[in-house]
Amino acid sequence: MNMTNTSTPKLAVIVLNWNGIKDTIPCLDSLIKQSIPVKIIVVDNGSTDNSIKILSEYQSKHANRVDVLYNPINYGFAGGVNTGIEYALNDNYGYIALFNNDAMADKEWASGLIDSISENKSIGIATCLLLNSLGEKIDSTGEQYSTWGLPFPRNRNHKRELAPADELVFGATGGASLYKTEMLREIGLFDEDFFAYYEDTDVSFRAQLAGWKVAYTDKAIAYHKQGETSKRMPGFTVYQTFKNLPLLFIKNVPCGLLLSIGIRFYFAYALMFFNAIVKGSGKSAIKGAWQGFILGFKKLGERREIQSNKKVTTKYIKSMLWPDLPPDQTGIRKLRKFFTAKN
Repeated sequence: MNMTNTSTPKLAVIVLNWNGIKDTIPCLDSLIKQSIPVKIIVVDNGSTDNSIKILSEYQSKHANRVDVLYNPINYGFAGGVNTGIEYALNDNYGYIALFNNDAMADKEWASGLIDSISENKSIGIATCLLLNSLGEKIDSTGEQYSTWGLPFPRNRNHKRELAPADELVFGATGGASLYKTEMLREIGLFDEDFFAYYEDTDVSFRAQLAGWKVAYTDKAIAYHKQGETSKRMPGFTVYQTFKNLPLLFIKNVPCGLLLSIGIRFYFAYALMFFNAIVKGSGKSAIKGAWQGFILGFKKLGERREIQSNKKVTTKYIKSMLWPDLPPDQTGIRKLRKFFTAKN
């Protein structure tokens, strides 16, 4: 696809950096080499290392291709990318992509996503085949939300050759996906209360409720170093998980599914909570659950607006959900099997 055609909407790719410049520069190099020209917007999220100096030097070498924005503090993934999204919206880009700084893009990554999202005007998000850094296994082919209220990456750790063909999916990973600005203007940006984790599933859920579709394509490929940022912050993942899972449920699950999903969700949430305590992560889990409880009241107000603007049926949403526990929830699955066997 020729992006220089004046009829083709502009594409901006947002890369968030937080004290990760050694990964960010190779990431930017891979985006510079895309087969179609893209505008790269780097958002430094309050780094305290030498990121600012190096990013300034990089921008001066690629003045027409790279813009760098600087946040005074770390606003998390959601707040950080929103800085870039608002900047791109003000410049009237037709498409906005997000790309993790610890990932590398195949040269056809952007082109593949553009082609996918252009296939149908109802498609608001396109997501790629995201592989691990070695390219041997799948990191994600999009995001799924289960009837247990637990999101998870599709096909994680499957062999690359088992990657599915192009199809519509429930959600997109925020680490390497493309969003129509028309859709973002309608449903809103990333929820900054999430800070990090599941904010991408939240956007996808809101998009689905508003009648937008999410497309996965294996024609766009990227490579990801899994969990590089969270490794630097002990307890961070546990805290964010217990804070954000209830927010995702409260905001988005339609009324007709609240009871069936809610019973399973809070049962699973309780088991995960006690498991975290047993494994020595109790402090982070308690803090996260408490913060999720407090923010839940705020999300009730947001829920009313989201659900009142719902343009699809509950039956449709149910058809898009994973009908069982996420594949990685082996402990809960064993416990369920134990009790069902007793009966």
